[in-house]
Amino acid sequence: MSAVLDNIAGVIRGKSSPAAAITENTPAMKKNRNATVDALFKHLTRFFAFAVLSLLAAILISLVAGSRLTLEKYGFSFLWSSEWDPVNNEYGALVPIVGTLVTSAIALLVAVPVSFGIALFLTELAPGWLRRPLGTAIEMLAAIPSIIYGMWGLFVFAPLFKQYVQPFLIAVLGHLPGAGILFQGPAFGIGVFTAGMILAVMIVPFITAVMRDVFELVPPMLKESAYGLGATTWEVVSRVVLPFTKVGVVGGIMLGLGRALGETMAVTFVIGNAYRLSGSLFAPGNSIASALANEFAEASDEVHLSALIELGLILFLITTIVLACSKLLLMRLAKNEGVRT
Repeated sequence: MSAVLDNIAGVIRGKSSPAAAITENTPAMKKNRNATVDALFKHLTRFFAFAVLSLLAAILISLVAGSRLTLEKYGFSFLWSSEWDPVNNEYGALVPIVGTLVTSAIALLVAVPVSFGIALFLTELAPGWLRRPLGTAIEMLAAIPSIIYGMWGLFVFAPLFKQYVQPFLIAVLGHLPGAGILFQGPAFGIGVFTAGMILAVMIVPFITAVMRDVFELVPPMLKESAYGLGATTWEVVSRVVLPFTKVGVVGGIMLGLGRALGETMAVTFVIGNAYRLSGSLFAPGNSIASALANEFAEASDEVHLSALIELGLILFLITTIVLACSKLLLMRLAKNEGVRT
């Protein structure tokens, strides 16, 4: 303020011009304005960061509060009880938990190799004229609504699976010692295995898109050097591309797993929605998401509603644990490379 008054006085005395006064104050004014903008941006981004954490905390608190009745009535026994009887108000989460984990595991076992092969073909083997249309087709699969996958699975995939695939697997793998029990029983068409296959089809585009993008980030010089030394395509991929992009590959797989764990409509159509444990993958089952979709609107009893909300809480915790494990895995990979995350 004093500098401004001095400049004004100088102008009055004729020792300086108004333009000079403005010029002399421009750097100071610009510095103050930049400091104000930086402080505003800092506090705004901090607000958004804490808003996200507050939202997660609010969701967790609301789920815990909503499931208070079943938490008090069953405690931890809710996790390993397979009973689900709304008539007698007896509830257990074992069947939906097992269904969620098994269908997601089947989806990953099928989708990861397929996604890796597609991404490898798009980045290393496909001719230039084919890469763009094929990549666009893969991305379009990710945009299809899940209910469309569910309808296709119920009316097209499940009948074919019942008539051809399940009888073949029962005849070939059903007599194996130990693992054969997973492929025994009647061929229903729908069931846990069918739901896992539908989930695999759904998450392939997500994993493929991430793998393709991270594969394309590998410097061409590294691959060309390996080819120049006589390496085959597989050697380049296994010894150059994968070590360079393994963090991104794991991230893509975790993205697909997150989609599989929370998928609702597609699974609801084909899993069978039966609260029954079975050693066979072909038997009908249930998942947490499909149980919520089927019963939440009809839950009039407070205990029933509380049990469904606790299923949502369990799914929330499962997703959190999966994300935490993936983060630990990424940290371990980075540590092995001598990089501090």
